[in-house]
Amino acid sequence: MSKFSLDQKLEELEERYHTLSSKLSRPEVIRDRNLYTQYAKEHADLSKIVDFFHQKKSIETQLEENRSLLHDSDEEVRELAHEEIKILQEKRKQVLIAIQRALLPKDPSDEKNIVMEIRAGTGGEEAALFATELFRMYTRFAEKKNWKMEMLSQNVTGIGGFKEVIFLIEGKGAYSQLKYESGVHRVQRVPETESQGRIHTSAVTVAVLPEAEEVDVEIDPTELEIDVYRSSGPGGQHVNTTDSAVRITHKPTGIVVTCQDEKSQHKNKTKAMKVLRARLLDRMEQEKHMEISEKRRNMVGSGDRSERIRTYNYPQNRVTDHRIGLTLYKLDSILEGELSQLIDPLIAHFESERLKAGSEETDHAE
Repeated sequence: MSKFSLDQKLEELEERYHTLSSKLSRPEVIRDRNLYTQYAKEHADLSKIVDFFHQKKSIETQLEENRSLLHDSDEEVRELAHEEIKILQEKRKQVLIAIQRALLPKDPSDEKNIVMEIRAGTGGEEAALFATELFRMYTRFAEKKNWKMEMLSQNVTGIGGFKEVIFLIEGKGAYSQLKYESGVHRVQRVPETESQGRIHTSAVTVAVLPEAEEVDVEIDPTELEIDVYRSSGPGGQHVNTTDSAVRITHKPTGIVVTCQDEKSQHKNKTKAMKVLRARLLDRMEQEKHMEISEKRRNMVGSGDRSERIRTYNYPQNRVTDHRIGLTLYKLDSILEGELSQLIDPLIAHFESERLKAGSEETDHAE
């Protein structure tokens, strides 16, 4: 984006910001709760961009003032101006990056709650035990963010691991923070059942889906096959003696969701529908994603859940995120929910990739 077009865009956004400031003080807008909320959110989003724009203009004014001093008769004044220009140019560069990031199209799902699915993969019981560790890690992270967690479905092994666990995390920006957790998580450690002290490698698959509201995904009730059956736990013992467990099959896609955690058939059906809507929305998003050009997908990352994204090495207290080549010897704190030390660099990396992709597309268009 050229300097002229960027400034023009920022001036238009500043004008919109001032228009919204005026509208938010009008009695008819204040009375309309939905409209007020819509305007207030847009106003808050624009305030950051407007602030960066003001910083940019201030820096550019200072640059012009210092450039005029480069021809001063006093050598010391010229040297000071030269040094100040270098500092201001770096500041301007950082502000421009911040503006470009703020102008990136926002993922409409970023503010949504999430449905997280963790499944044991390669490694049998050891993988199921690690799935439990990951579940605890994410719930602790959610607690630190003051987010709410609701269990939707779980399949527990005989020694306390999870073959599968599905849960809802409710909180502002939950999807924006955790969407890069989707993929294969590998663990290297000595299993409790290993008598020889040998390190085993197991794998767990994580899927992070934005929670879908009814308005996001229309489901035709005639396309659902709903079965009820008796709940059972590990070893076959009955959880209760009524047909409260629910299995929902979405016939057009073949997606099957089961839920038996609640004693109420109605509650199990409600939870199963939450998972089904999230999976259908995710499928729609994945189909859209597949339509993006190969070049674009290479720039921003494929997001394929079959990719191995991270390795947790217990003997070395090490975590490695393979997408950005980040290694931290802080496995213990990360498992306690200190996930920001991994999440923040990931967000910065993928934002940078999007900036590069946008820049290359602009260059190509020109």
